[in-house]
Amino acid sequence: MIILRNVTKTVRSGAEDLTILDDVSLEIPAGEFVAVTGASGSGKSTLLGLIAGLDAPSSGTILIDEANVTAMSEDDLASLRSEKIGFVFQSFHLIPSLTAFENVLIPMEILGLKDAKSRAEKLLADVELTNRGHHYPTELSGGEQQRIAIARAFANSPKILLADEPTGNLDSRNGSHIFDLMTDLHKQNNVTLILVTHDQTLADKAQRQVVLKDGRILTDN
Repeated sequence: MIILRNVTKTVRSGAEDLTILDDVSLEIPAGEFVAVTGASGSGKSTLLGLIAGLDAPSSGTILIDEANVTAMSEDDLASLRSEKIGFVFQSFHLIPSLTAFENVLIPMEILGLKDAKSRAEKLLADVELTNRGHHYPTELSGGEQQRIAIARAFANSPKILLADEPTGNLDSRNGSHIFDLMTDLHKQNNVTLILVTHDQTLADKAQRQVVLKDGRILTDN
């Protein structure tokens, strides 16, 4: 289960403090599919980053499976992410010096998985990029980079998948395919899926929708 208790995130903007998330409390049971929607600047991506421990709240507490994420060291956060969390970034975050295949492979090598290479090959096949595995990120289109990023997010068989606009850079066919991959992972492995999206059609397929406005939860149903 993921629990946020009175989470606020404030950053300095010039001479003023800018509140991105404002006293957000939220509980997401294990295995639930939640869509997070709202206008640009409402705090959606910040929410995902905080859950993943990629950023720290200004105040409040975040728990994952009863572990206090906000009190963890950087090493403990890295272990949590490698063991439990897959993250699909809006801006890909691929390692430019590694090939597409190596980008997918590296999380599994870090975990010491014995079948890492064959699993990386299968994940590339799942996103229909087997023939692009030897290319570097700069040699791939934006849509191809997004699909590689999604394959990498699946690499550690995460129990929590956080996806920030995962279909935003894809055409309708590939977007539909990637969405199906994510929802299949959710259904087959009881994965908690938190999807940030502007696409209401995708949001409507979630079990639950959380709408943010000005850093606060507007609706949750």
